[in-house]
Amino acid sequence: MSSAGKKSLTTKVLVGMGLGIAVGLAINLMGLNAPGTFVNDYIVNGIFLAVGSMFINALKMLVVPLVIFSLVCGVCGIGDIRALGRVGGKSFALYMMTTAIAIATAIVIAGAFGIGKGMNQVSDAEFSAREAPPLVQVLIDIIPSNPIRSMANGDMLPVIFFSILFGISMLLVGKRARSFVEGAEVANEIMMKMVNLVMAVAPYAVFVLIAKAVAELGIDLLASLAGYVGVLVAALMIHLFVTLMVVLKVFSGLSPAMFLKKIRNVQVFAFSTASSNATIPVTMRTVTERFGVNNSVASFTVPFGATINMDGTAIMQGVATVFIANVYGVELGLTGYLTVILMSVLASIGTAGVPGVGLIMLSMVFTQVGLPVEGIGLVLGVDRLMDMIRTAVNVSGDATVSCIVAKGEGKLDQTIFDDPEAGLVDSGDSFHIDEGVQEEMARVVEAPPGKLYPEARRDTEIS
Repeated sequence: MSSAGKKSLTTKVLVGMGLGIAVGLAINLMGLNAPGTFVNDYIVNGIFLAVGSMFINALKMLVVPLVIFSLVCGVCGIGDIRALGRVGGKSFALYMMTTAIAIATAIVIAGAFGIGKGMNQVSDAEFSAREAPPLVQVLIDIIPSNPIRSMANGDMLPVIFFSILFGISMLLVGKRARSFVEGAEVANEIMMKMVNLVMAVAPYAVFVLIAKAVAELGIDLLASLAGYVGVLVAALMIHLFVTLMVVLKVFSGLSPAMFLKKIRNVQVFAFSTASSNATIPVTMRTVTERFGVNNSVASFTVPFGATINMDGTAIMQGVATVFIANVYGVELGLTGYLTVILMSVLASIGTAGVPGVGLIMLSMVFTQVGLPVEGIGLVLGVDRLMDMIRTAVNVSGDATVSCIVAKGEGKLDQTIFDDPEAGLVDSGDSFHIDEGVQEEMARVVEAPPGKLYPEARRDTEIS
């Protein structure tokens, strides 16, 4: 719990986001974002760009080692390969179900408002569709021919596969692997501490990321696409606050109000970075320490969800499909919309982990239903802002499924979930190490092999 007179990290991050929006709007409305101006060249694309990019790189730096150590500990913590299969099966089914509901909701809402009808706007933006890899190739690439290369490239599905296989192999080795497991658990604890260190500068990083994005986004562009933006945001909010919360309550019985209160920090990080993968460290920490989900479940559901869960992207595809179809006067009909739903669900697997996945998936959908791919240029201008919002929805879905699966497997600490202050971080204390902790660290370092302090171990038993 935060000490008196100090703001929690969540509060500071929210303040940073608010100030970033205000500063970005001021720069945009005053015309200071024009190329060649001092503010644009040295502030927006200088300081803001550098600080924001450094922060995102710091988050991405943590992703692969955190996922590897966390998954290895998680597999060993489950201890039963059949239980691991249940966790994977439940996660996959829930992610696919929420994605299908998301795009169906988006199509219904967009169709009801009739966005794009009578709009005779020509966009100067050009869009060339990138080819998505075939589903067969994606399945083949899940098994890495070179795991080190996959780690270096940040390819999450191969990393997840290798880590799970490595953890299972450690289980099969038995007692002789105990010291290795203890080492992995200490490494996992270290990675979580690194997350806290990076999060200490989050309020300032969020400020510059948001300020840069808002400064570059033209108000005129927003106005011209107000119908599209408004319906898309509404569909995203309905999915977040209604669909996901109903799914959470029905499948787990957990409190949606408590969930929404605790997930805000993750949503702000996702909104700032527009990357589910970059947000994995923050999501992992929140799910385990704020929601009470056991690491054995979270270590699988969070990185897996960040890779294949695309609720927000699916909603964008549904709204964009209706919008472009109306602009070009194309009648898709029931069959066309059902095709869009099916394509979006399948594409969320087939394009998992591919950069620019949202626009790739959209071009695939347009091609399948006969819409001109160049129509994507009409919505390209606001895609950055929409990407930020839909990423926040995506990570909320990851956390929702993590809680549901953990509750079903008996791996969720209800006491932690119900405590509004459980796992709170005070950024002012992030770099402080008191004398007691220093003494404990010294004791651990001097301890002989195999005698690591028990607090570092997490539910791991190897027979």
